[in-house]
Formats: sequence, C-alpha cells, structure tokens
Amino acid sequence: MKTSRVSFAAALAAGTVLFLSGTAFAHVGVQPVGEAAKGGYATLNFKVPNERDNASTTQLEVNFPVDQPLSSVMPQDVPGWTVTVEKSKLDKPLTVHGKQINEAVTKVTWSGGKIEPGKFQQFPVSVGKLPENAEQMVFKSIQTYDNGEVVRWIEEAKDGAAEPQNPAPVLKLSAAKAAGHHGDDKNAKDAKSDKDAGHSHDKADAGHGADNTARALGIAGILVGLGGVAFGVASRRRSS
Repeated sequence: MKTSRVSFAAALAAGTVLFLSGTAFAHVGVQPVGEAAKGGYATLNFKVPNERDNASTTQLEVNFPVDQPLSSVMPQDVPGWTVTVEKSKLDKPLTVHGKQINEAVTKVTWSGGKIEPGKFQQFPVSVGKLPENAEQMVFKSIQTYDNGEVVRWIEEAKDGAAEPQNPAPVLKLSAAKAAGHHGDDKNAKDAKSDKDAGHSHDKADAGHGADNTARALGIAGILVGLGGVAFGVASRRRSS
C-alpha cells in the first residue's frame, strides 16, 4: 500500500512538472534572426504556438512600444495570412539618415490564416533602428482562437518575481557593434598596399639606376675601343 502511494505521488509530481514546463514553453515569443544590436537593424521572428487541443489560432496582434518608436518596420508575407500595419503620429519626431520621421508603426496584425492544435507559426518582421539606450523591448501581443477565445500576452515580468501567467514577448538587445572596425581593416590594408607599392617603386628605381650605369660603362668601352682603332690606323700611316 505504501509503495503504491509513493508511486502515485511520483507520477503526480512528474505530470505536474511536465504540465508546467509545457505551459512555460508555449508562450508567444520573439527571437532575432542572428543578433539584435542596439542602434542597428534586425529581423525578428514572432513565434506563436497553439496551446489549445480543440481550437485553432486565427489572429495575432503585436503592439510595438510607443516609447521606443522604430523608423522601419517591414513584415514578411506569410502564406495564407493577411498582414495589416498601423501607424501613429509621434510626439517627438525621429531623425534617421538626415530625414525627419513624424510617424511610426505601433501595431502589426496577422489574420485569416490558421495554426492548428499541436503546431506553431513564425511571423518575421524586419525592424530598425533599434534603441541605443535600452536593454530590451517589450511587444505586448494578443492571440485569438477560432472559438472566440482571446489570450492577452501583455504582462511584464518584475525583477525578483515569478514569471507572470501571460508574459509579453521580450526582445533582449545586445551591445552595439563598435564603429570603425571595418574601416580600420580597410585603412590597414590600404596602408599595406601603399607600403608595398613604395617598395616596388624603390626596387624599380634601383633597377633603373643599375641599367643606366651598365649602359654608360658599355658606351665608354665602345668609345675607348674606337679610339684604340683610330690610334692604330694613324700609327700605321705614319710608319708607311
């Protein structure tokens, strides 16, 4: 009897762990394709799993943070889905590449498709410029099922607190890439090329100098030879 109780408790604990872990990994999330560096551009994938056994996801709404406006938001077409992009006026215009931008994307919605039970779908978006003075971006999202259920992934995690039940997708930003690395490499290559070219010119000048010396010596030899012949002819004439 005691053994059966222990076995039942172990099975219940294992089932609880699996249930909780399955729930934790089934949230709507966002991940960069490669790296999301501060002040740069990146492609983001919003990953949407279907958490229901008897309904399909038919819409995803992603809200972009208004306090971190992005000058460029371009969603990629996803077969079977219709994408809608909404913009809003900015209280403080952005200046990007010398151009002033007065509005920014605040919401992207995908609808008309279907994510069936046991499956997931990724929705790619190209964005930039990412904030330079922030460690992360929060994209509050709303998932809608074909049975009318709406799940709001909008809760922000608090430091030191447990993960909320419906956490909002969070994009972690990496350190900005140091500017000038490629330029430094190019300058180093150019300097090396100039140095090599200088060595080539020096070698060429030395070669030209050697050629000129050889030519001068050759001409002098010829003149000396001609002088000797002329002297011999004159001596023979005087003897005769």
